[in-house]
Amino acid sequence: MAKIRLDKLLAHSGIGTRKQVKKFIRKGLVTVNGKAVRDAGTIVDTKHDEIFIGNEKVKYRDLIYIMMNKPKGVITSTYDPAERTVIDLLPPELTAVDPFPVGRLDKDTEGLLLITNDGELAHQLLSPKKNVVKKYYAQIQGIVDENDVKAFKEGIILEDGYKTLPAGLEILRAADVSEVYVYLKEGKYHQIKRMFKMLDKQVVYLKRIAMGSLILDERLKPGEWRELTEEEVSSLKTSIICDADPSTV
Repeated sequence: MAKIRLDKLLAHSGIGTRKQVKKFIRKGLVTVNGKAVRDAGTIVDTKHDEIFIGNEKVKYRDLIYIMMNKPKGVITSTYDPAERTVIDLLPPELTAVDPFPVGRLDKDTEGLLLITNDGELAHQLLSPKKNVVKKYYAQIQGIVDENDVKAFKEGIILEDGYKTLPAGLEILRAADVSEVYVYLKEGKYHQIKRMFKMLDKQVVYLKRIAMGSLILDERLKPGEWRELTEEEVSSLKTSIICDADPSTV
């Protein structure tokens, strides 16, 4: 993006909300190429114009990438009139750039959630054709065995007749409450819960821990977030073109 409204640029740069930055502009605190600008609608060039607020140069960011450890009880949506959403957990300077969650985690599911305003990246990460593997840790009511592993690998016909793509199932502990890793390259509604239900088992706990090369930062407590490093963004984009087979992970 080369040209943009001044107030929008400042909001996207984390200076404050659109309402806040308009006040800064009206007070003459913002300069463009050395001249004070008081019109919030002034169009500026992000590649060539030098913009300062006070003595601090504004560094414009068009795209943002956020890793969140989604907590239980929060829905994966940009807005809901009754429920608290993952976007509600972010500060105003980040919500100002219109971020959205990449894919969905159920209300009672925890773990890795990528939030961004990069629509192209989101589309590719969610496309089954790109083979981006999502890894989950799950606790299952019932003893998980090799027959279940085989069923996941072959694909499971759900109650609505849809047959899932081949998926990976790794048994960590087989017991009354089994512990497993699940590897998917698609994300149908309640998919893991529905897959185990067809095997007469119940998911009692579910947490996503990886998406492609992006691994949940264990330092993040439920509800906490941080922005991705440049290396993480680069690696994530590279993982999109990797032809990984989740049934062999």
